[in-house]
Parts: sequence; structure tokens; C-alpha cells
Amino acid sequence: MLLGQYNYNVDAKGRVFVPAKLKDDLGEVFVLAKGMDPCIAIYSQEMWEAYVSKLSAIPEMKARNIRRFVFSTAVEASTDAQGRVVLSQPLREYAKLEKEVTIIGVGDHAEIWNSEVYNDSMNTESVDDMVKTLMEFGF
Repeated sequence: MLLGQYNYNVDAKGRVFVPAKLKDDLGEVFVLAKGMDPCIAIYSQEMWEAYVSKLSAIPEMKARNIRRFVFSTAVEASTDAQGRVVLSQPLREYAKLEKEVTIIGVGDHAEIWNSEVYNDSMNTESVDDMVKTLMEFGF
């Protein structure tokens, strides 16, 4: 399970460290893709295949733009000897990654966020609102 929050900087070559605790669960080769929020989603091969399977179950006419959105910039990736991954320019632009990034574990995948955007997004929904949503689903 992918857990935790980590803060790093993207270097001049578009590389960022992948936390060792996350890398263990992601495996040697993982997938980077656009997240539904303005972030880069990181999936282990196993979780990527499950995600693709769910997308494939949606009728083509309903999901074609979603598939284009997800697959057009998705890439298989791995870390270098120093534990860094190269983030492609299209993914960096999508997530507005320039310098400071926050990498979070989200259970079945991880996400790389522009730190400022992440902090702003976490401040827009109150804990009370989150509790109400959880209660709606029986928590």
C-alpha cells in the first residue's frame, strides 16, 4: 500500500527522487500518467493493468476522450541508480511541476504534485466535508 507524503525538488533535467518506501511497492518498472487532478499519477504495473481493465470496460463512445487523456502521455518508467525518475515534459507541464513537488501515497497509486497546488487543493475541502462524504458511504 502506498502511503505518506514526501517533499522534493525537480532538478534541471526534469528528474525527481522516488521515495524508497514508495519504490518498494511500485516495483522496478512503473507507469507515469496524467492524474484526474493536476498531478502525475504513478502506478505499479499491477495497478496500471487493473486501471486499464476498468477503462476498457467503459463503452468506447463514452470513454474515448478519457482514454486519449490518460494514454497519450503515459510512459513506463524506472529509477536511475540514484533513485530518480525522469518526468517527461508533457507530464511536467500538465501538473505544473517546476521546482518544489509533493509526492503522496494514495493507497493503490502515488501522485506527484506541484507543492503549492497540492497545499491549495487540500485546503479547499474541510475535514467536516470529508467526514460527511465518508458517512454517506458507511464509514
